[in-house]
Amino acid sequence: MIRRERLPRLDAEFYRGQAIVHWTMAMENRATGWLDARFHAGLREALVHVCARYGLACPVYCMMPDHAHFLLAGLSEESDQRGGVRMLRREFGRLLPEGFSLQRQAHDHVLREKEKERGAFENMAGYVLQNPERAWLVDRWEEYQFSGSIVAGYPSLEPRREKFWESFWLAASAAG
Repeated sequence: MIRRERLPRLDAEFYRGQAIVHWTMAMENRATGWLDARFHAGLREALVHVCARYGLACPVYCMMPDHAHFLLAGLSEESDQRGGVRMLRREFGRLLPEGFSLQRQAHDHVLREKEKERGAFENMAGYVLQNPERAWLVDRWEEYQFSGSIVAGYPSLEPRREKFWESFWLAASAAG
């Protein structure tokens, strides 16, 4: 029997307030075949509720065939990423077809102050969005249908649109 240890986590305060965290959630055994338009729509809806309930914005996300990336940003001092991710993982699991499940624990990277600066942050978001291009799923990341942005109250926010970052920063400041 293989003993699976939990990944180490920082103390809870690192995930509260205006923290920004890159979360990666992988499928058990890197399974594929679960990702389709219906799943994507359901997870987007769940992500809106997670963001509204826990004071978060999701500047970008990208669901790949065997894992998903979520860049989450706290909008206020009351924001709670760990609570939000627990809810997101619960909803993710509920939406998965029978026979599929997430790995036991998400991987996270809490951004340091230097990584939160606009240029560095936007570059990291671009890296997340370019995953399908690097994996040869599409020629250009903009063609990939399973990525986007969620800020509760701003349904038309879309990373493929011109001036996305300008719109995102305005929406995030208004939402917080």
